[in-house]
Amino acid sequence: MDITKLADQIRAGDRRALARGITLVESGRDDHRAQAAELLQALSATGRQALRIGLSGTPGVGKSTFIESFGMMLTERGLKVAVLAVDPSSARTGGSILGDKTRMPRLARAPLAYIRPSPSQTHLGGIARRSREAVALCEAAGFDVVLIETVGVGQSETVVAEISDLFLLLLAPAGGDELQGVKRGIMEMADMILVNKADGDLKATATRTCADYAGALRLLRKRPQDPEGFPKAMMVSALAEEGLEKAWEEMSALADWRRAEGHHDRARAAQARYWFAEEVRQALLAELERGAAKAQMERLAGKVASGALTPSLAAAQMLESLHKR
Repeated sequence: MDITKLADQIRAGDRRALARGITLVESGRDDHRAQAAELLQALSATGRQALRIGLSGTPGVGKSTFIESFGMMLTERGLKVAVLAVDPSSARTGGSILGDKTRMPRLARAPLAYIRPSPSQTHLGGIARRSREAVALCEAAGFDVVLIETVGVGQSETVVAEISDLFLLLLAPAGGDELQGVKRGIMEMADMILVNKADGDLKATATRTCADYAGALRLLRKRPQDPEGFPKAMMVSALAEEGLEKAWEEMSALADWRRAEGHHDRARAAQARYWFAEEVRQALLAELERGAAKAQMERLAGKVASGALTPSLAAAQMLESLHKR
């Protein structure tokens, strides 16, 4: 693969080249990883930045419907929108349905939109391991907004905050009381809480839920990256397309304030450090699946299974053998 040519095509906004590039960075083959690193280095010089918006929420809350309505609103304003949707992978077969595009038929046909579903594989935290690199490719391709839709696994789904500028949490009406809102984890990572499905018979319930979470957010410790009034809770209806423009205005205001105050650049730098450390951790774990280390792991695992060694002692022996290598 000609990496220089591929990089030029991605910079020019070629969608097929972008798709090939994302496939390349998602590959686990050693030769592909080397090519992916070369591609990302070549594209880093573009200096293009999109507004990265992470979106989380429990399954069934309406993430795909919200993204389609929200994305259509943005494209109608002339903005180029990329959607990276992470689909859960089977713990038994490793397969994924990757059917998010079928839930967004209007956005999938929009000329200014691009949708790419990816399998989560074995990565925890709601996103795929290479989501960060896919976001970088979309930025280099000239997209203005990149929406990262997570798997939707619950309160521990916070890794998406490490690749986004804004982190939105979508909730359903009657999704919890004020106590639920002050729980740590995903709640304290959110920049905005959007109570979806605020229409029809559910509107009154959505109003109560929004008030509960607005009260809960006031109890959380104030973060330095937030202006007055943030994080905040709002009501939206993706189906009726209500509240979306107001939500976008609030997102834009928050992003502009963070850029002006220097929080944006500091956050991007901190995220780069996080992913550097994560790459080192993953590479070290991969070493345990190779050669002598793998054989030693299997030998010690057999002793643990038979009861000859405790897991703690076996782990200590494994680490000692790695230090001697």
